[in-house]
Amino acid sequence: QAQLVESGGGLVQAGASLRLSCAASGRTFNSYAMGWFRQAPGKEREFVAVISWPGGITDYADSVKGRFTMSRDNAKNTVYLQMSSLKPEDTAVYYCAADRSGGSYYVKDYDYWGQGTQVTVSS
Repeated sequence: QAQLVESGGGLVQAGASLRLSCAASGRTFNSYAMGWFRQAPGKEREFVAVISWPGGITDYADSVKGRFTMSRDNAKNTVYLQMSSLKPEDTAVYYCAADRSGGSYYVKDYDYWGQGTQVTVSS
């Protein structure tokens, strides 16, 4: 069974950095675009970043552009989200997802989801 597992979340102070990982198991996600989304308490899940297959194109939400970098290691079936200059408003559960159709900004377009990892940024 296909599974995405996020890790790397935690509690950090504003200005710190974190690297999230998302490891795929049960199947290969070769040819899938991968995305990161986040959901804060009481808010809808929102787009953070997307990377194409095999990884030449990335795009980011305006709120994280210049601070977050998404990458993928296809040999390891893993994607990463390097987050720097973290702000309290980045606090959320972060989810990775796989899209067989080439990449999207929209939750509804993704086919597989991980369980999420909590990121909390204190001021």
